[in-house]
Amino acid sequence: MVKIVSAPEPFPLPGRPIRRLVASCLHALYLRGETKSLFDTIQAFLKTLAETKPQAKEASRIAAIYCIGELMGTYGSQVMSQMAEVATVTIKLYRSSSPIILRTYALYALSKALGTAKRAVTDSVARDIIKHCRNALGDKAFPVQRAACEVLILMYPTGDGTRSVADVENILNLCIRSLDGADQLTRKSLAKLAAHMLASTQIERVVPVPDAAKKGKKPQNQDEDEDATVAAHVTTEEPKPIMTPAEMLLQLSTHFNKLQTSRRTRVGIFDVYSALLWQLGTTFVESNYALIVNHLMTEIVANPRNSGSRYEVLFARSLIELILRDLVGVRMLGEQAQITAIQELSSTYLKRWPALMPGQSAPSPLCLVIALREVSGLLQQLGNAPGPVQDALSDPLLNLLSHPNHSVRINAAWTLRSFCYSTPLRLPKVLLSVVEKLQRDVSSLTTPAAPSDIHLRALGHAYGLAALLAVIPDRPLYVSYDISAKVFDMAVQILKRAGEHDVKVARVEIEIAWTCIASLMTLGPNFVRPHLPQLLVLWRNALPKPTTKDGAAGRSVAEWEFLLHVRESTVGAIHCFLKHNSSSLVTADVTRRISSMLSNGLAFANTYITNRPTLNQEELQVESKSLGIDGREALLRSRIFQCFSLVGFSGVTESVQSSLLQSVITLFASPDGYTGSSMQAAIATSSGTFTSIWQSIDGYAYGLTNLEVDDNPDWMNRDSIESSIDQLCQKPIITALEHDALYLCQKIVSDARGRAPEPPPAATAAVDASIQLFAQLLPLQDVAQTTRIVTQLLSSVGSAKLDKNTGRKAAALVNTTFAVVFALRQGTSASARQVLGNSQVATPLATFLKDVVVDGDPALRKASSEAIGRLASVAGTNFLTSQVKTLVDQVVNNRDPHGRAGCALAFGAIHAHVGGLAAGPLLKTTVHVLMSLVNDPHPVVHFWALSALARVIDAASLAYAPFVSSTLGLLFKVYMMESHEPDGGSLNHVNISGDLPAYQVVCQNIDAVITVLGPDIQESTRTRTLVLDLVHQFIDEEDDGICVEAIKCIQHFLMFAPDHVNIPELVTRFRGYLASPRRPLKLASINALYQLVQRDALSMSKLGGDRLVEELFAMLDDDSSVDGVRNVIASWLQQTVIYNPSAWIDLCQRIMSRTTASQQAADAATKRGDVDDEGQSLSVGTNTASSRQTSRWRTQLFALQCLHNICTVVGRSGRREHLDIAFARSQGLPVSGLLVSRVPDLIKIAFTASAAHVTEIRLEGLTVLTDVIEIFAKVPDPDYEENLLLEQHQAPITAALTPAFSSDSSPEILASAIGTCAIFVGCGVVKDVGRMGRILKLLTSALEQSKGSGMLALGDAAELSPNASVMLRIATLSAWAELEVASAQQTYLVEVVKPYRATLTPLWVSCLRDYASIRVDAESLDETAAGALDSSYSSLGREVLLPYYAKAWSIILHAVAIAMQKDDPNVLAAMDGQELASDQSTTKSASTKRDEPTVFFFVIFGLVYEALASSTPDADADAQRTSIISLQALKFLMRRKYCGKVFSDPPLFEELLNLFYRMALTEPSGVQIHLVEAIASLAESIKADNLTNGHSPGTADVLSSPLAHCLRICAYILRRVISGPQNGAIHDGASPAEKVRLIIAAFESFSAVAASFGAVQREDFRAIAITLYCEMLRDEVSELDLVGPTLQALKGLLDRPANLPDPDNKFGRIVHGLLSACLLNVDAMSGREGPMCNKKIKNNLLAAVLILTVLPATVPVGQPIIEHCCFIISQKLVEGGELSLTAAHCAKTLITASASGNPVLKQCTRLLLPGLVECLAKGAASSDDASPSEQVLATVSEIHKALSALFQSLSEDIRPRALGVIMPVLILFLNPSRQPPTSLHTQSVNQLLSLAAASPAAFKDATARLEPPVRETLETSVRQALGGKATSAEPARPQISLRSF
Repeated sequence: MVKIVSAPEPFPLPGRPIRRLVASCLHALYLRGETKSLFDTIQAFLKTLAETKPQAKEASRIAAIYCIGELMGTYGSQVMSQMAEVATVTIKLYRSSSPIILRTYALYALSKALGTAKRAVTDSVARDIIKHCRNALGDKAFPVQRAACEVLILMYPTGDGTRSVADVENILNLCIRSLDGADQLTRKSLAKLAAHMLASTQIERVVPVPDAAKKGKKPQNQDEDEDATVAAHVTTEEPKPIMTPAEMLLQLSTHFNKLQTSRRTRVGIFDVYSALLWQLGTTFVESNYALIVNHLMTEIVANPRNSGSRYEVLFARSLIELILRDLVGVRMLGEQAQITAIQELSSTYLKRWPALMPGQSAPSPLCLVIALREVSGLLQQLGNAPGPVQDALSDPLLNLLSHPNHSVRINAAWTLRSFCYSTPLRLPKVLLSVVEKLQRDVSSLTTPAAPSDIHLRALGHAYGLAALLAVIPDRPLYVSYDISAKVFDMAVQILKRAGEHDVKVARVEIEIAWTCIASLMTLGPNFVRPHLPQLLVLWRNALPKPTTKDGAAGRSVAEWEFLLHVRESTVGAIHCFLKHNSSSLVTADVTRRISSMLSNGLAFANTYITNRPTLNQEELQVESKSLGIDGREALLRSRIFQCFSLVGFSGVTESVQSSLLQSVITLFASPDGYTGSSMQAAIATSSGTFTSIWQSIDGYAYGLTNLEVDDNPDWMNRDSIESSIDQLCQKPIITALEHDALYLCQKIVSDARGRAPEPPPAATAAVDASIQLFAQLLPLQDVAQTTRIVTQLLSSVGSAKLDKNTGRKAAALVNTTFAVVFALRQGTSASARQVLGNSQVATPLATFLKDVVVDGDPALRKASSEAIGRLASVAGTNFLTSQVKTLVDQVVNNRDPHGRAGCALAFGAIHAHVGGLAAGPLLKTTVHVLMSLVNDPHPVVHFWALSALARVIDAASLAYAPFVSSTLGLLFKVYMMESHEPDGGSLNHVNISGDLPAYQVVCQNIDAVITVLGPDIQESTRTRTLVLDLVHQFIDEEDDGICVEAIKCIQHFLMFAPDHVNIPELVTRFRGYLASPRRPLKLASINALYQLVQRDALSMSKLGGDRLVEELFAMLDDDSSVDGVRNVIASWLQQTVIYNPSAWIDLCQRIMSRTTASQQAADAATKRGDVDDEGQSLSVGTNTASSRQTSRWRTQLFALQCLHNICTVVGRSGRREHLDIAFARSQGLPVSGLLVSRVPDLIKIAFTASAAHVTEIRLEGLTVLTDVIEIFAKVPDPDYEENLLLEQHQAPITAALTPAFSSDSSPEILASAIGTCAIFVGCGVVKDVGRMGRILKLLTSALEQSKGSGMLALGDAAELSPNASVMLRIATLSAWAELEVASAQQTYLVEVVKPYRATLTPLWVSCLRDYASIRVDAESLDETAAGALDSSYSSLGREVLLPYYAKAWSIILHAVAIAMQKDDPNVLAAMDGQELASDQSTTKSASTKRDEPTVFFFVIFGLVYEALASSTPDADADAQRTSIISLQALKFLMRRKYCGKVFSDPPLFEELLNLFYRMALTEPSGVQIHLVEAIASLAESIKADNLTNGHSPGTADVLSSPLAHCLRICAYILRRVISGPQNGAIHDGASPAEKVRLIIAAFESFSAVAASFGAVQREDFRAIAITLYCEMLRDEVSELDLVGPTLQALKGLLDRPANLPDPDNKFGRIVHGLLSACLLNVDAMSGREGPMCNKKIKNNLLAAVLILTVLPATVPVGQPIIEHCCFIISQKLVEGGELSLTAAHCAKTLITASASGNPVLKQCTRLLLPGLVECLAKGAASSDDASPSEQVLATVSEIHKALSALFQSLSEDIRPRALGVIMPVLILFLNPSRQPPTSLHTQSVNQLLSLAAASPAAFKDATARLEPPVRETLETSVRQALGGKATSAEPARPQISLRSF
């Protein structure tokens, strides 16, 4: 090993991988072997380092020092004696002029050695180390600084008692001095050191009182239990930290506020804040939250150094929010702490404005803004805020709306919006109070006595109102809609009045009005539609055509500002209108009108710009405090551009498009678009002070755009907070909500972290909007226009004027490049691709991009390379090859690293956008160029070349296979090279490489290679081991980013070759990462675990077990912002719950048994006294709350969702043992693990949830309760068989439902609870109405409430809004409808529903009517008695209520259909819109013959028709259920008493018929069963009219008559189901049982319809039906036996009233034909074998016999047919085999039927008798077998029955002759000598005895004629049988056991 390191000749140089492996080998050796030689090994390495002449090789020295470090780090305590030498050598190496990597490694080795052997360091050496490391903090090389930080952290360890404030300040100063130049990695290390030093000041330590300066500290990791370390010998000393927390934080803010501190340093100081708070830990932060906030507010926000300019303010705000929001709020505060934090912010800041008491001072507006934003974030995290929080916020927020500062007002409005969104029960009251305040302000605007800030107050209230109105679409059930109409009227009134007031007042009024209107636009088309004409007029008036007067000079600044303000407010409203209503309201006409108004607005803005130089310049500058006149103009412009983008360009003329393009280019790319001071710009240019556009701090940055091209900011795999802080180093434009008040009132899905939307400042917003508009417009132009525009764009950017203004030049370049990229992204249509790919367009663009791609600015390189790639994909092959050639030339000739990096990026982009196929020919060139660039030592070059190579590999996919081995070789080479190491390379290289980690992109390349190889990776062992070796090396690197990328490689590897990965080791590794504070690793390992769990959760359970799931649940609680954990748990549960539901329930129960912080807060506030006795029995008292652990409510919600999944998965799995204890016991399964054993727990959890404070938890708790009821309703109680399991749980279930009706319930909870009540009543657990108790009472009271038409108030819940009332009414009615539907199965429910029938039916019908009226969007139908819709129910309610109606209507329709089926008189009355008086219940039945349909017939018919017409053949089960319900309803609707003569109307009838035809073609069998019934009902309905209309039954008429169509459909359905789908029609997967039911139903319907025709046609139709049936008899293809089960249908077809005339003997001919067909079918099978043949013969025989038996005696049948039929039966009898039993059946049937005296059948008997006898005789031959076959026994038994029947039917005088035939055969079976007798013997004896009993005389006579031996056998057998009645039971036993065999 030592040799490898010292590397004498044959050995290679020990690069990074070799030295790491040597160290691991040595480590492993000493771990397992003895450590004697350890000393010598270290000595050998030290010797290598000490050699001077000749000096050892560089690589060997690095390897030696690395190995020393690793060995000392592990075994240092065993070789203490070496420590001194190691320390000296390392310090010496650090001070030498060796390469940076050696100096760095020396310090790292020192730090590792100190970790284990620090005790051996003498004081002097320690001082030495500290001195040199302090110097090292200022070293030029960043890696050395990072290593020095590690050493210093160890040199100032814990508990040495010698720490002084001076030490801390000294190191802190050094760190902060180094922060300025440092890269992100180094900043992180410096921050860690500074945080370590500062955190150590908080450790309380007992020191003698006088010596107070020297305080030590305790280990960092003990900060959770601060006071636990107080030493035991405290006498007079007192423990004190060196600094108070406030002093500690002051150390940082003092540096932050120094004037000379640079921006980078200030960003770095916040890195220290972040590290410090993280190190002090959650407990410290939670207990000192107020102090931390106070420090940030007073020391940083309020410090004048940070409020000098707008940019400074926003910069400080952004940094503080990263700490307060992202770090503390999201990652550190528990739920309880969040509640406290809101209360703290409210009392310290929000409530202290305005300062009421003398001596109080109000907090500064800057502090208020931050407090408001933080409260808003906390509210969105908390979700449903508990009562104390609501009280702490509602008043201060309303007050702050009238604050004089604009930012405070806007942010107060946003926070109010978040508050009402998360606590919607407060929304109505808050809305009303804001409207009242606004009205009061507006009316006092014009009074002279009003306070001076009245206009600001009014605006604030307007913003607040706008923000609240925008919540309504998300929370529609809480607000009554009249308020929105009221606001609209008020706004219009204000606009009309504004003209009468002076400019100052009018400006405010106009802004208020338009802001309100803009926010009303979010309510969507239903609200806006009626007001649109009025709005268009108002807009046109506000945006008139500019006249010449506008251009004339002489307007004052105030007038210009007023005019701009009016236009800007108006266009804002138009913008909101377009954004939220474009789908349905923006027609071509509206587009035309709006675009002309917008053009007018733009022209006005241009006029202002031309006139601006003539205005009074001082006045222009004065207005800088608020949004100045230039800001207004910029805002107007950006709004106009945004509106054009939204309205689309179909209606915009070409001239307008052209002028728009001109103006956007001027704005973002030309020298004239710059609005800053040109003087300052010129000075900056000439003096060279301009460094980079990204460093500018005026918030305008020369008009730079704020758009981002790079979609993936986190390519470094860093912690999101670190990267956000880092981004602020170069963020020239900081966004904020107050830049644009319009964002308050947009339906913005605020992102997951609860952030407010943040628009950029007005000037920047205009640039952004102009670039987006350009990108949308350019692809729509033709070639000539595009060429002209591109030329203009490029000449603007290259204009010579820009040389005087370097800043503007840089900004214009970035803007233009971004604009080109966006335009190319938009140009995806074929025409756009043609235009943009045209050489006139592409060539100039390519020339421009070629220069940009080699720029030093990475943002420009990224954007331009993407543009080159996209351009290459549209511009054709020649362009592509020339581009690649240019790039290759650039790489060869241009030595500038940035240029080469840009070219590499361009290669990657070209392949990614052109695609692997088109770029195939260039692949070889590209790969060679990139591989040579990868070897370049410059980090910028090799980093970007590697990332481009990864893109190329991904794009080329399989085509890359030939290059795989060379690529892997290259990656190994890169890994060996010192220049590519994190700490290797020359000074300037190593300082850049920190932010460009090469190894991360190496991993991305490995990943890409794995994807290319795919499953082939299993084949080639060499490639596989190479890849795995690399990945294993990288996954062990210390850097998080590299580990994350390596984990991604492993994930892909697992997909293709899972067997080659050590999964248990991986899982252990991932669990380690989950527990680590390193966030990127956490997220990556969760993703990887998700993949492992999805692959095989069961094996994961074996590896990780319950512990891992518990750890995951704990993560949810610990830090809810980590995504992906829920998916892992859910996937795991889905796969394993079926094996052990109990364990999962335990987990969830543990989480549910904790309390949540909101719950504690709410409980403390109310001291709950309302837990009823049933609840008390569930042991949910409040006394234990204080000692219980808390849990986040979202975790509890997730646990409940898991319980719901457990119930559904187990319920659907079909595993009976989980639901039935008795069954489980019979299977020998342990009961404890089964779901059924956990029912009490589940109910208890549901109860806990139902009493929670958070709405979502209560809803989910009800879901779980419903699951339990539905799954276990039918399960018997294991201890009392006759009772059901849930009976004993009725009380707790009631208790769990009760809280849903309490005063703080939301409408959703009430609706869900009503549904659950109905399910419980309907599930059959309690069948006695008297015992249903409170649950039924809740249902009936809800129903009583629903009768009236006003608002509902259920239980104790407060009065509800109109929408909520309608929604609950629907819920109640659908719950009762469920009961009505269930009453068909559960008869006891009939009694439950009966008393309420009269109330329910009209409500059901009116509910369907309301649904229909919403669907047709019509005005509500005429108000009738059946609970009319509420008057305030305006068009707005429609879209809100539609989903509720849509969910409930089918079940309500079902209930109505069932009521119709029962002929309930209430339904008829309801359908007529009348109340049924009590005495009318038995009214006249004449109404069944009505002519007019009932009042609501068309409403319900329409719903049904629509549902059927819109159903699709492949619909899911729910849709099919709806179709079936609709058909059932239709069946009853078509009765005359409902529909009158509606269907005699041809158009209506034809529509219906077409629908039926379509359904016959497409619907599955299950639906068609109901379809044929509906058809029969339709025929019944129109029959009467047809007959009375006196049709002459001519053939032509008959076939076109309506009824014939009905027959046609039935016939078609029959043919389809019988003969299977023809010509590849849809094949439905119906079960055989469904098909049989369909055939029977269809034949019944067919017969029913046919019966309404005259006698002649009736026979014709019968013939058709029988022909269809013959199809089945003839079938020999399908496996299914459809005939056997459907013979009853055939019988029905042959039934015929005896009195029907049949002059042409049609019926006889049909029957003959049918019989002949049957016999022919049988004959056709002769000589064939097999199950199919037997099936066909059997079916046809049965059919023939059925025909013969049902025929009336009057129908003659031909002799030959009968003879043939009997011949076949006899033949089959005698043949034996499978069919003899069927033949015996047939014979028995015919003989039994002949007793009726039908001569035909008598003839049959005669013909069959010989066959029967012969068959018996053959059977007797096998009678000696001990156990004859089942077949023979059954056949003999059948024949016995036939003969008995025959015998019974004969007259006494012929009976002896009959016995003469029968007895000899029977005696053949007797064998009295055998004991025990055979079963056939016994059967025959019994048969003979029964014959003897039937006719003793005949028997005697016949016996006398037998021959003596035969008679003897008979006598013996009979004696045996009669002699021992006791033994007669004996022979019966084997027979029975045989039968059951």
